[in-house]
Amino acid sequence: MHQRILLRARKGPFDVVSPEETFERNWLGDNAGNLVFGHAAHKLLATSSARITPTEFRAGTYDAREINERYDVFVLPLANAFRRSYLDRLQSMTRMIEKLRIPVVVLGVGAQTDVHGDREYLRPIDDAVKAFCRAVLDRSPSIGVRGEVTETYLRTLGFSAVEQIGCPSMFLHGDSLRIEKGKAALEPQDRIALTISPYVTSMAKIVSRHHERYPNLRYLPQDLRTLGTLLYGDAAEHRGRRSAMPVHDDHPLFVEDKVRMFVDPWTWMDYLSTVDFAFGTRIHGTITALLAGTPGYLFAHDSRTLELARYFGIPHRIMGDVPADVDAAELFEEADYTSLNDGHKARFAALVSFLDRHDLGNVFADGESAARFDQQVRATTFPPAVRSHHTLDRDELFTRMRWLRDRHTELQREVEQLRGTRLHTRVKAAVNGRVRRMLGR
Repeated sequence: MHQRILLRARKGPFDVVSPEETFERNWLGDNAGNLVFGHAAHKLLATSSARITPTEFRAGTYDAREINERYDVFVLPLANAFRRSYLDRLQSMTRMIEKLRIPVVVLGVGAQTDVHGDREYLRPIDDAVKAFCRAVLDRSPSIGVRGEVTETYLRTLGFSAVEQIGCPSMFLHGDSLRIEKGKAALEPQDRIALTISPYVTSMAKIVSRHHERYPNLRYLPQDLRTLGTLLYGDAAEHRGRRSAMPVHDDHPLFVEDKVRMFVDPWTWMDYLSTVDFAFGTRIHGTITALLAGTPGYLFAHDSRTLELARYFGIPHRIMGDVPADVDAAELFEEADYTSLNDGHKARFAALVSFLDRHDLGNVFADGESAARFDQQVRATTFPPAVRSHHTLDRDELFTRMRWLRDRHTELQREVEQLRGTRLHTRVKAAVNGRVRRMLGR
């Protein structure tokens, strides 16, 4: 008997999508980090009896009757869904869940406020969060949250069936995760990966300092806008602007070919396995480095990043406490992975217990094989890193231009079809109106 799982995920882990189409159709869900925890959840649940279908983030448009008929359980790996800017989508998700008759499992949701856990900032979304939690708990024994900030928040709203389980991304390898420093100290010629949240502008001086000091520094962006900048240069609304942050195509990191972006977690991790150290503000940029076996360090700039760092024992500092002259070598020396390494098996056991209570199997259990999933990843050819358009050779440039021309042709056809449909509709309406007038006479 197969368990039919509807999984909230932007795309499946073996779906191959070009960077151009990824940008056009937003297969990242705005942030490549979504793919990391979505694909990790898929692997975790990919038992021999499971049949998993990704929602492609369209769950709000699904017909509830269809979900009830076609699936046995709806699993939602969520990130910072309890935040002000997500209110409309949270309410839409709640309305859909309220129509379901199947179990609904929330696999690691987080609240987003400042690093101090400001309760007042969350108050405008209290009612929406309560409605969501009630809907889920009517169909589930508990809610899995990312860390202590979110657990405390939900308990203040009156919910006790709350469990800290972290984020599924950290369990991509099950209970096996150990980070060791490959060298005693970080040196200027070493390979360093930098992650940046473009809205954390205090990173500007840190970027500049490390660009000067470390010639083998590479910036690994995750956001959709930067993917577009790499592919096609600055969008019209951003042209002519300047910033010390690497958000425009004339930034030195772009011009010098020191930017690499990945549209799949697997190529991303492969790349990170070749670097000596990774640091910055992106929680899943840091987690992806750790999954690749590379020492990582996080600058936590809000509650969602901080609670995950604390839960998993990821070396971190609060962004407000990071001086502009901080040095990666200092962070590397400071980083201590004892808590992360020693506590990983217990944290995985807590996740497995959570899954058991929700009648979900896991691929690392006795009698199952995670190797099947890994073999399929290895057998699939994913797009390589996206690099700045400044560095394209002739063949790469022509490939990108052909894609744009073909897409332009497709869109022209769609426009003509729409025009034809509208013209037909107008003509039909006019004829019907004339007939009615004639009959009225």
